[in-house]
Amino acid sequence: MTTPLRFTSTETAEGTPVLKVSGEIDMSNSDDFNHELRGALAHRTTETPLLVDLTAVDYLDSAALAVLFEHVASITVDTNKMLEPILRICGLSDIVPVRVIR
Repeated sequence: MTTPLRFTSTETAEGTPVLKVSGEIDMSNSDDFNHELRGALAHRTTETPLLVDLTAVDYLDSAALAVLFEHVASITVDTNKMLEPILRICGLSDIVPVRVIR
């Protein structure tokens, strides 16, 4: 059973827009993830990249990666130690700033 997907939009102290995601992202809810990501990008007040915070994500599959790749020109990613190898192996960390939060 998939852990429910939750989203919180916020900003860092420096004003960087943040979409914090928690739960599991897979084929069953990747459309929801894409919808929230598009909405967060549309509501930015500057061209500052959106920080997609995946530190509370327990699992993501290729559908989630496809969503992230769709938005590479407009995002940066914070991730946890467990997801970092996936983001590195698929090549996302080669084209998007990815920071591992331990």
